[in-house]
Amino acid sequence: MTTQLDAAPAPALELIVLDMAGTTVLDDGVVETAFQRAAERTGVADRMPWDDALAHVRATMGQSKIEVFTHLAAGDRAAAERATAAFEGAYAEIVAEQGVTEIPGAADAIQGLKDAGLRVVLTTGFAPVTRDALIDGLGWRGLIDLALSPVDAGRGRPAPDLVLTALIRTQTSSVAAVAVAGDTISDVESGRRAGAGLVAGVLTGAHDARALELAGADVVLEDVTHLRGTLTERGLLPLVPTV
Repeated sequence: MTTQLDAAPAPALELIVLDMAGTTVLDDGVVETAFQRAAERTGVADRMPWDDALAHVRATMGQSKIEVFTHLAAGDRAAAERATAAFEGAYAEIVAEQGVTEIPGAADAIQGLKDAGLRVVLTTGFAPVTRDALIDGLGWRGLIDLALSPVDAGRGRPAPDLVLTALIRTQTSSVAAVAVAGDTISDVESGRRAGAGLVAGVLTGAHDARALELAGADVVLEDVTHLRGTLTERGLLPLVPTV
């Protein structure tokens, strides 16, 4: 006779790793526009029809920009580096022209996660200069615990490095105590490869619910403001003493 043991309850979360553009920061086509300006200024995508280049950019949203440009440049790393620099410059131009806007309710959502006893780390495929300009433009410097770019971690998404670096830097106890949320396939794949306890997709950016589910999302949310409620429903929030 055999007995089946009940599954151990999921550990309470300690760390939330959130993507930036499309998840917490409103994109509204800015990334695509910056890519187009960079391609026009450097000729990095001249080897293929622009529609094909744009399709690749859309499919790889969330990944390290140097890797995206390396593909467009047929492996020419020097050309990719020039294009990446042009992209970062173009993105900064657009931010200066249009300003930077959060996904509606994102700051309150982050504060709510912090109030629930969680650490919050932002991750992005942008270089630190662009990442920091966005954070400063939003006034989020004191809101988050940390922000990471691929250069801080080793490899960009979909590799697990950004999530694992966030875990190490915040001294989180285990990967099971980490939740990841993002709007792209690469965000979801990165969380899955890192072994995160929960991986959520959000529908405010590049990819739709079907794509996020196929990539392995445990749950797909309308936007990041629904994350805390989902964690509460699943019993994943730490017990925070009430004052």
